[in-house]
Amino acid sequence: MDQQHAAALPSRGGAARAASGLAWAGLSVAIVCVAAELLAGPGYRLRWWGLNGGLQTIRWAATVAAVAIVATLAIALWAQLQRARRAFVLALAGFLLSVAAAAPPAYFWYQVSHLPHLHDVTTDTEHPPHFAVLLALRTGARNSAEYDPATAARQHQGYPDLVPLTLETSPAQALQLAERVARSMGWDIVAVTPGAWRLEATATSLLFGFKDDIVVRIAAQGSASRVDVRSVSRIGGSDFGANARRIRSFLGKLKAAGPHP
Repeated sequence: MDQQHAAALPSRGGAARAASGLAWAGLSVAIVCVAAELLAGPGYRLRWWGLNGGLQTIRWAATVAAVAIVATLAIALWAQLQRARRAFVLALAGFLLSVAAAAPPAYFWYQVSHLPHLHDVTTDTEHPPHFAVLLALRTGARNSAEYDPATAARQHQGYPDLVPLTLETSPAQALQLAERVARSMGWDIVAVTPGAWRLEATATSLLFGFKDDIVVRIAAQGSASRVDVRSVSRIGGSDFGANARRIRSFLGKLKAAGPHP
């Protein structure tokens, strides 16, 4: 038995070294995928590559990461069988990083295929709020600031919950609350028009720096105020649901901040 154990040690040592080598390779691939995705947006903002280049970088990184998930999991299982603890830890780290690289893009592509293909969302599709001051900043934007009535049906089907908010307060007070909430959400306030009870702002995405323009319109409704919001992307046919989420979040925070029925 002692001779058999002694003979098995080199074999097991070789398997452990092989597992460590594969685990390092898997971890390296995962690190490259994460780095590529993190650099895709800043590279676009710095004009190192175009939008398609940035999106393709994320797409390919996510695809490679998906393969790495399977590979690193298999390496981790093999390392566990070989009792190669170091290889197991490395493979597990590669697996977790691969999941971190593949999951967010997969989630966004899922949204694109299941959410309405929209880049202009509003709580009032019949008489949407219009932009005034922001029109000058939208010069050269790929998407028009003019509302397309044909998008209303898609919005009603995809986002039936986006409706105006009623606040039991005056329009002037509602505008003050709206400005406070907008600033808390990190929007760049472009114009606040007390006489017209309007607010215009721009939200910028973290990774690619995409700019979406928002207009908040407040109108008197008896002794209360009606709040309508419109959010429009400057670029892209689909907004990945970002504008709807933004409006939903804004109205939720505004509702919590002020009186309402």
